Amino acid sequence: FNTVLYSGNSSTQSITGVGFQPDLVWIKRRDGTENHYWQDSTRGSTQQIYSNLQDAQFNETTAVTSFDADGFTMGSYNGINNTGETYVAWCWKVNGGTTSTNTDGSITSTVQVNAKAGISIVTYTGTQSDATVGHGLGVAPSLVITKSLTSTNGWPTLIQTNSSTRYDGLRLNEANLNNSGNGLGFFQNKTPTDSFFYLGNSDESNKNGILTIAYCFAEVAGFTSIGGYTGNGSDNGPIITTGFEPAWLMIKVMTGSADGWFMVDNK
Repeated sequence: FNTVLYSGNSSTQSITGVGFQPDLVWIKRRDGTENHYWQDSTRGSTQQIYSNLQDAQFNETTAVTSFDADGFTMGSYNGINNTGETYVAWCWKVNGGTTSTNTDGSITSTVQVNAKAGISIVTYTGTQSDATVGHGLGVAPSLVITKSLTSTNGWPTLIQTNSSTRYDGLRLNEANLNNSGNGLGFFQNKTPTDSFFYLGNSDESNKNGILTIAYCFAEVAGFTSIGGYTGNGSDNGPIITTGFEPAWLMIKVMTGSADGWFMVDNK
């Protein structure tokens, strides 16, 4: 994982300094309002989805055009490369775009896996009935983010903060709190296993005949920590132990008043 900052030029430019060829790149304008752009090497660099909206995937040939040895190249698309505007790109390495077929679940999936880093990119076709989908990690993921690619739907998200606390009625594109009814439809209110995660009958996470993507993250000592804490409303807030110095942090309130998703990084 690495974070890079850059300024737009409304022309072709290559962003370097990532330190590896990224397979998942999440881009957001920093100095003004703009969508969150996701692109990955499973779908292909020019295939865009917005994590703050319900829009289906679309092909944009002037956005990110390639994943390179030390970063990525983009065209003149103003959402991620407008002159005078500043941007952040959060970049993850998975498996260089190489995928394999996974039959661990009742739905056959296509997976791109970096088990050492605890991340996999999974695609599957929904059935709109209770099912399971193999993720390829070999350990249970604590974060699963899904999006139907060819239909207009939200981003059902499951977070397992410890062995007994699970939030599976969330949407990455909304500030809504955990909703057990949504969780039943999204992920059957069940904890993922070492081999697969569960799907309910929701037309967002499991719409019949619709190609859907899932980004799965597992805890890895010294690299990824996924957990929870209780706020105290004080300037002297709680201390959360991760076991390492984080480079990127995402926070979501789970109880009380609905509030958005907060991202902070070390750049």
